[in-house]
Amino acid sequence: MRTVDIIGAGMIPFGKHANMPLVEMGVRAAVEAIKDAGVQPSQINIAYFANMQAGNLTKEFTTGQAVMWGAGVNKIPIFNVENACTSGASATTLAMMSIASGEYDIALVVGAEKLNVPTVDLFNASMRDVAVMEGAVVINGFAQRAVRHMYSFGTTPEQLAMVDVKNRRHASMNPLAMFYKKPVTLEEVLNAPMMADPLTKFSCCANADGAAALVLCASDVARQFTAKPVHLKASVLVSGLFDQIPDMETFEEDQRASRIAYEKAGVGPEDVDLAECHDAFTICEVMHTENLGFCPIGEGGRFVESGATSLGGKIPMNVSGGLLGKGHPLGATAVSQIVEGVRQLRGECGERQVEGAKVFLSECMGAELQGDAKTCTVNILQK
Repeated sequence: MRTVDIIGAGMIPFGKHANMPLVEMGVRAAVEAIKDAGVQPSQINIAYFANMQAGNLTKEFTTGQAVMWGAGVNKIPIFNVENACTSGASATTLAMMSIASGEYDIALVVGAEKLNVPTVDLFNASMRDVAVMEGAVVINGFAQRAVRHMYSFGTTPEQLAMVDVKNRRHASMNPLAMFYKKPVTLEEVLNAPMMADPLTKFSCCANADGAAALVLCASDVARQFTAKPVHLKASVLVSGLFDQIPDMETFEEDQRASRIAYEKAGVGPEDVDLAECHDAFTICEVMHTENLGFCPIGEGGRFVESGATSLGGKIPMNVSGGLLGKGHPLGATAVSQIVEGVRQLRGECGERQVEGAKVFLSECMGAELQGDAKTCTVNILQK
């Protein structure tokens, strides 16, 4: 098995792109990543396009072929990947596997999503799922987790709100974030309209349009293009258990995926310098911080309150702004997390740069079945 590096990263600003079609967004990110890698489109051997909702919202199918063609890539195998919010990270895992196997040398991953279009039912969860029929749909399910966490561990509404305040502050330093230069105060988060108690409007991520891309390369080939490759040490994808009563206080998938990733990368949570996680709601980051091993179970609320997860803290979380500050264009989100990791390890992030960063972790989750996440990904990058 060959080792794999990331040699190129590209991303367009997340937000509302009313006049930019989905394909054009993907092409722009892809072209930027290809140029950043210093490769020619003809040198790419295989490509993956990640998206979740185009078939439902914009009635586009096999979009990857159109995006890659627009970026000058054709003839090669091109796969369209849908795996809910982890679509982009799942595509990255496939790209890594294709190179590690020895079958291909250079892979392109593009994630793109256009959510700001007229729609009546964006997150139409399967009504065959008992948990969904009982009301555990998206925000309600996470509100239930928040209530349980507060009951079991004493987590407070203020601590939950601090997650959004922190991530919007981080986003205010990221020109590619949806809420660039738009921080919020603790009072604004707490006093915003209640969506599902205890989660207010500012406790929830915003739908966004956006695209992000990566160029992966076999390590023994990467030196032809860059003197400073970023090593992709682990790219792990797991599914939920689906066969037990859900534990509302933890994310078993996080624990399992991160344990596998740490073992593959030869590091532990104590070695990670910064992380991006799937903070679709404020409670998510609190729980992910615990389940990835950065603090004990039940301590996530106090951990964010201490400043440990802020820029300059013990383990900065979502320095890009996360989903709460950067926006959440589903298929692009998990790729954008890795783009942030690449740029942090290269020292390219300006005022939000984590000094001395050498090891980066990204985590993403997607959809639910029987109270478990359908899919969970963990990627570990090393300088």
